[in-house]
Amino acid sequence: MHWIPGAFAAAVTLSLLLAGCGEPSSSPGDSAPRWVLTAPVESAERRGVQLSGVVRARHELPLAFQVSGRIERRLIDAGQRVAAGDVLFELDPRDLAQAVEVARADLEAAEAEVATAAGETRRNRDLLEREFISAQAFERFELAEASARERAEAARARLEQATNALDYATLTAREGGVVIDVLAEAGQVVAAGEAVARLALDGPREIAVDLPEAVGEPATGRLLTGPDAGAELRLREVAGAADPTTRTWSARYALVDPDPSPRLGSVVRVELGLDASPDRSAPMLRVPIGAINERGLGPQVWRIVDGRAQPLRVTLVDIDTEYARILGNQTPDGLAPGDEVIALGTHLLESGMPVRALDRDDAP
Repeated sequence: MHWIPGAFAAAVTLSLLLAGCGEPSSSPGDSAPRWVLTAPVESAERRGVQLSGVVRARHELPLAFQVSGRIERRLIDAGQRVAAGDVLFELDPRDLAQAVEVARADLEAAEAEVATAAGETRRNRDLLEREFISAQAFERFELAEASARERAEAARARLEQATNALDYATLTAREGGVVIDVLAEAGQVVAAGEAVARLALDGPREIAVDLPEAVGEPATGRLLTGPDAGAELRLREVAGAADPTTRTWSARYALVDPDPSPRLGSVVRVELGLDASPDRSAPMLRVPIGAINERGLGPQVWRIVDGRAQPLRVTLVDIDTEYARILGNQTPDGLAPGDEVIALGTHLLESGMPVRALDRDDAP
């Protein structure tokens, strides 16, 4: 009865051979084309670029103690207005007060040593004048007195430092402003220099924006939203290098008229001129927001070339609720008004993927 295993092995071998002789599986590139919805590229008005910004104070200071300790009292809340000299935080002063007492005792001991050394110098000066001791011996007493006086000066300096440290246990506002954020609570142990709050100083307000590369560094602009809409803006500073993640430049725009005072932290819409754009001759185009795709290589759109999806990097200017404005170019492979781009689902596409445009009349 040994023929059953052999027959089974032969059957398995035959089935494997038949499977190996079958047709090869289809590759992803040979799959059925994916239906995609396209939209035409349109010309756009070459107006100023519109961006979102955040209202910030010209000077924002982190507040911190100059000594370490445990916070005993917090006397401010976020959003509270404070004046110069107002007490903000207090540390537990016990250890600092004891340090003052120790330093004072050291100073008293050092001053007693000075008095003793000075008395020895006076007595030995009389002996020197009567030639009972040598000049070299008298110099040793003078040096001892000088050393005692130096130790007293050092003790006096340590007492002053300890007294200052005790004063530093109370954190006060040097200037008036608004507390942006509170970063510490009573009972928390903080290190010297550790921020416990942030204070926006009184003074002019600014708009912080992130400038795309296509925008350049516009020198002027205006507010579009809020009660101060229409207020003029002037570029005050711009970062020297682009953010490594967003590839944008942080900039600050000051309000030309100091009277408008938008609320700190509010998000506003601004319009900036394009006079500083690196490519002012490039045509301004617009595409649906869904056509813009970002995969860590910068903004890009997707076109259908010979039945396959192909990405094309573009320069993004700005976006609104429906459209994104981009800069075209004069090269043969660049975008022009009337060209078709894939308008939806671009995050699912891969370069070279077979696609087929869906008739917009049939699209849902």
